[in-house]
Amino acid sequence: MTDQTRRAQVFRDLHRQRGLILPNAWDAASARVFQTSGFAAVATTSAGVAWARGARDGEALTRAEMMREIATIARALDLPLNADVEAGYGPTAADAAETARQAWAAGAVGVNFEDADYAAPGALTSVSHQQARIAAMRDAVPEIVINARTDVFLLGLGDSEVERVGMAIERGRAWLEAGADVVFLPGVTDPAVVKRLADGVGGPISLMAGPDAPPATALFAAGACRISTGPYPMRAILERLKSLADGLAADWSVMSPAGDGLTKIGVVFG
Repeated sequence: MTDQTRRAQVFRDLHRQRGLILPNAWDAASARVFQTSGFAAVATTSAGVAWARGARDGEALTRAEMMREIATIARALDLPLNADVEAGYGPTAADAAETARQAWAAGAVGVNFEDADYAAPGALTSVSHQQARIAAMRDAVPEIVINARTDVFLLGLGDSEVERVGMAIERGRAWLEAGADVVFLPGVTDPAVVKRLADGVGGPISLMAGPDAPPATALFAAGACRISTGPYPMRAILERLKSLADGLAADWSVMSPAGDGLTKIGVVFG
């Protein structure tokens, strides 16, 4: 058994145990900071990786460009890495399979794979088509942990919350049937809605929590097995950087550490 296969098993087991908080890194330095803070695994954020390269989110980076960033982050870690591979960098099942193979080759043991249709902004791929793409990923890399995402809530689809819940449950069940390990439901943090979704999907679900989300304990109690941070840590860092930049010329002390304990770079890259 290879070290990467062992990491994939560890990562899959973390989902079964529930209570996994997964921070999203955008480069090697941020990934190492998360590692030194004691997280059990790290993920990438496609938005953060794109922003760090001066691009927009939503597959503005090519597959090759994203894989180079994933590989750089993977080399910096001693932990399982989950890669955000957006919508698979191509519309076909063969595209999805190739993306899974390349993510694994880059060092990731899991992927986030979304059902947004970038050719028709605001729309989702059909259930049957996305099932075929998830199945192709599973066949291509049997060991990889697939966190299959649906953007029903993120895009505000449907005429009511009841309709959105029904759409998300239908898709989530279909993703699990096709071979996904976890159903990712960004845009939902109300524990009551999370419970309805967890009960309806009937399998592991993951969430994304931002600054206004309830405590992780409430979301895990409602049925989530995993909570990721998405682009919010990077956004917080950029806000801090903007404050620093605004005061730099007048006051050099703004470059002092903000009390977070990282006073030496060796703490991260020792």
